[in-house]
Amino acid sequence: MFERLEVPVIAAPMAGGVSTPELVAAVGGAGGMGFLAAGYQSVEAVAEQVGATAALTDRPFGVNLFVPGPRAAVDFTDYRERVRGQSPVEPGEPRWDDDSYAAKLELVMALRVPVVSFTFGLPTAEDVNRLHAADAAVVVTVTTPQEAEQAARVGADALCVQGVDAGGHRGTFADDGVSPGGGELLGVLAALRLVRDRVDLPLIATGGLVHGADVAAVLVAGAAAAQLGTAFLTTPEAGTAPAHRQALADGTRRTALTRAFSGRPARGLVNRFLTDNADHAPAAYPEVHHLTRPVRATGDPELMSLWAGQTYPLVRPAPAAEVVRRLVSEARQALSVANTRIPPG
Repeated sequence: MFERLEVPVIAAPMAGGVSTPELVAAVGGAGGMGFLAAGYQSVEAVAEQVGATAALTDRPFGVNLFVPGPRAAVDFTDYRERVRGQSPVEPGEPRWDDDSYAAKLELVMALRVPVVSFTFGLPTAEDVNRLHAADAAVVVTVTTPQEAEQAARVGADALCVQGVDAGGHRGTFADDGVSPGGGELLGVLAALRLVRDRVDLPLIATGGLVHGADVAAVLVAGAAAAQLGTAFLTTPEAGTAPAHRQALADGTRRTALTRAFSGRPARGLVNRFLTDNADHAPAAYPEVHHLTRPVRATGDPELMSLWAGQTYPLVRPAPAAEVVRRLVSEARQALSVANTRIPPG
């Protein structure tokens, strides 16, 4: 499917209200493909978004699901008190839930969503078979060759290969990469080449891609398409919060990986909350996510999770369709220039 896209550009699923039907439809209308993010939403809200997207476009689109992980055996007392002392609002309760995973899986099959992607783990081989029976293509997000091999074994149709340069949550099957002794952190090109050596599936590359030259680079490296999230955060169609947009526009903050906001490694702009809590947050998702949710909802840029990839200062705000057209033009130019640098055989 991804090799047949008119334009090899995919709008990443961005949870928390950023990925809207309008954004998905605009990218699809420009020849690419967009994903809705089912994470954190009720089943009813996901159904409404799928319906709204289908009403806006006749192009294929996808829905991303979070694979639930185990309950954490953690005492949250100290972290909750720490967060309470830094916030004008009361923290939430650090509870575990499965994000209504089973019900959302049933929903996307019932609604015949064309593409279903998974983050934070693997669907079962049985669920992949059920999705195939509903005519859905299955994409699994991976960060290492080992994860790619596991995804291939359960029958995934394609892999989304995520580099550590990506904004937002890392799609690792297990928590890694923040504390010493964590897994090796691979950039998008390294991850793409290592995965390509292990599996023979269509690959979608993601992580720090904001320019057409980045799209060209991952296509040359073996990807069927490039998936971009940060590049679409400042589009008018995205549901990005005003304070988040302003922080991106300022372009002065560095990015870092942190568990502070959700209990899982994620890359965002460095602010006071991240700095003060990066070394204290337990590895416990979604418990920490629920604990900090009221704090993040204050709209204070020093308390919010300002997700962004490493190359975010290069983002140029524009309508989503214009972003896609610009990426294509820049990719063509980059490939043309590269051809002049390689002598004929």
